[in-house]
Amino acid sequence: MSETSRDTFRDASPDASRETFRERALKLDAADPLAAQRELFALDDGVYLDGNSLGALPLHVPARVQDVLTRQWGELRIRSWGESGWWTAPERIGDRIAPLVGAAAGQIVVGDSTSVNVFKAVGGATRLASLGGGGRDEILVDATTFPTDGYIAASAARLTGHRIVPVDPADVPSALGDRTAAVLLNQVDFRTGRLHDLPGLTAAVHAAGAIAVWDLCHSAGALPVGLDEHGVDLAVGCTYKYLNGGPGSPAYLYVAERHQAAFDSPLPGWNSHADPFGMTPDYAPADGSVRGRVGTPDIVSMLTLEAALDVWDGVSVDAIRAKSLALTDFFLECVEAYVPEGRVVSVTPVAHAERGSQVALRCAEAEPVMRRLIERGVVGDLRRPDVLRFGFTPLYVGFADAERAARVLAEVLEETRQA
Repeated sequence: MSETSRDTFRDASPDASRETFRERALKLDAADPLAAQRELFALDDGVYLDGNSLGALPLHVPARVQDVLTRQWGELRIRSWGESGWWTAPERIGDRIAPLVGAAAGQIVVGDSTSVNVFKAVGGATRLASLGGGGRDEILVDATTFPTDGYIAASAARLTGHRIVPVDPADVPSALGDRTAAVLLNQVDFRTGRLHDLPGLTAAVHAAGAIAVWDLCHSAGALPVGLDEHGVDLAVGCTYKYLNGGPGSPAYLYVAERHQAAFDSPLPGWNSHADPFGMTPDYAPADGSVRGRVGTPDIVSMLTLEAALDVWDGVSVDAIRAKSLALTDFFLECVEAYVPEGRVVSVTPVAHAERGSQVALRCAEAEPVMRRLIERGVVGDLRRPDVLRFGFTPLYVGFADAERAARVLAEVLEETRQA
């Protein structure tokens, strides 16, 4: 991250005794180089802090989708596979996502759900690992992972004769061995917002001769990832959180260029065939990222995502990260100032190097508190049994939003205490 990006927010945080948090929020918003991006989204007067579950709608998207429905489908019909670029959309949109996760073009294909892509990645990783021989029969999986990743990895293990080894990300280096085939990790913990050490853990996996697979669902669009820079082998991610692609928008699969010729997808389909319209009984994989495709792309959802990605034009991921850290710092400071001691405890790391773009607060009355927050116009979400989760999307969340959220949280906790 550049010093310029850091300095944008550094000088706007004087001693709180000399001015109120609201005044500081206004100054920070006035100095925010990303402030104008907020006008690109459909937002109301509330505070939306759930973009780490579902990103807000970019205002221009409905008109683009209307064109897909009425002209491309309604008028051109089958011709749109060629004339409207439907057939090449998975790779074209993958190339638009690539800069957001630090990847060169030609390594990301868009399509299917995150779960399906996790299966492709884990299954493909075990096959890549087997090329080196040596009887590698273990898959290490993040023990704190989003549940579906664990379910899918376990299924892939059963199908391939591997053994699943759940392990805390911090303990991965000591758990690696000559039996490790692949390691599946989340870059950011979905409950706590903890950012794991992608560069260091990837290097450790490679030193053990295994394949590193990363889930970027809670990091892509919120912080620099550096897939190419750090030598990641395979990665998956969703597009409906920080990338604002819409509910159920297609996920993506990254296969590093050095692995593409050997990548053997466990879900070969006609769309990833070298000659898809040859309709031959034998499968021959296409070259490049196309190998990650399976069946017919979900065109309407995919082109919705393509339109939504326009909000990233001219936006640097470093600027996003600088604002994300400043927002979460400011929110935590407001919570500390407003909320009575002992009512909430942050489970999100304070250290910037260990924090994603969300703040998770442990609260004994989490369920009724979140319900009241939403009623009061502050939308976060709940992770049972006791975690209040607030996602900060730098493209459209401001410092006044952070201050208001902390202030309303304090008021709701006081109301809950008195009830």
